[in-house]
Amino acid sequence: MLQQTRVTAVLPYFERFIQRFPTVEELAAAPESDVLHAWAGLGYYSRARNLREAARRIVGAGAFPNSYDALRALPGIGEYTAAAVGSIAFGLPYAAIDGNALRVLSRVNADAGDIGSPETRERLAAIANKWLDRRQPGDFNQAVMELGATICLPQSPRCLECPLARRCEAHAGGREEQYPVKLRKAEKNEAHETLYYIERDGDILLWQRPAHSHRLAGFWELPGPRELAQISDAEEAGEFRHSIVNTTYYFRVVRAAAGAVPEGLSWVAKASIDELPLSTTTRKAMRRLGNSAAGVP
Repeated sequence: MLQQTRVTAVLPYFERFIQRFPTVEELAAAPESDVLHAWAGLGYYSRARNLREAARRIVGAGAFPNSYDALRALPGIGEYTAAAVGSIAFGLPYAAIDGNALRVLSRVNADAGDIGSPETRERLAAIANKWLDRRQPGDFNQAVMELGATICLPQSPRCLECPLARRCEAHAGGREEQYPVKLRKAEKNEAHETLYYIERDGDILLWQRPAHSHRLAGFWELPGPRELAQISDAEEAGEFRHSIVNTTYYFRVVRAAAGAVPEGLSWVAKASIDELPLSTTTRKAMRRLGNSAAGVP
C-alpha cells in the first residue's frame, strides 16, 4: 500500500484491509471484487491484484518465501520491496533504496547526476550496499529510510540534527536543497469530464469496466457521454477535481434521466452499491450529490 502512497493516506485503509483479510489464506481465497472493494480509493489497483495473486502463490507454496530471488518472483514485488522485506524479516544483506534513501545518498555524496536516470540510481544503490551493515541490514535500512523521512527532508532539511552532517558534502557546501538533482520536470496535463447521475425507483445507472481494461478493470462507475449518448432533464449538480499522476481532471456531475439503456450499463440497487468496487471518481461524485451510500473514506 505504501508504494507511491503516503503513510497518512494508507493507515486507515491498511487497518480496514487487515480486519477484512487477517490472514494470507483469507486474502488468497477472497474474490478479486472483494479485494478491489477493500482497496477502493487508494488508486493504482494493480497493487491490490498483485497482492491477492502473491497471497495465492504463498498459500500454494505452503510458506512465505525467505530469499531475495523468491521475494522478487512474487507479483508486484520490486527490488526495493524485496530488499526491505528481506532485510527486516530475514536479515538478508540488501540495501532498500526508496526515495528517502536516494535523497540521503545524493546529499551525503553531493551526487550531481539526475536522480531520475537509471545510471544515477544504480550508482547510489552501489554506495548504499557498500555502507550496508550486513550484521543488521534491517535496522540499517530502516534507519536510512527514517533519516530521509524525518531529518533529510526535501525542503528545509534539519541538518543540525543529522548524524551524517559531518560527512555530508552537500551540507559542507551549504547546498543541501540543490540535491537530489532533477533535470526532467513532469509535464502537467488537464482534462475535463462529465458524469451522469441517473436514479430510477431506488436504482442507480452504472457501468463496469471490463476485465481487460488497462485501468480500473472490474470497477463500477457512473456513465458519461461516451457510455450514454442521450439523456434528458439534465441538471448541474456540482463539480470536483481529481488528480491521477500528472493529469488533473475536472469533473461535472449532472443529474439526468435516461430512456433506453444501452448494452453495458446496469441498474444497480442504491442500497447495495457500497458492496461494489466503485472508482474514486464515482465515490467523489456521489459525495458531491450528498449520497451517503458511497461515502469516500
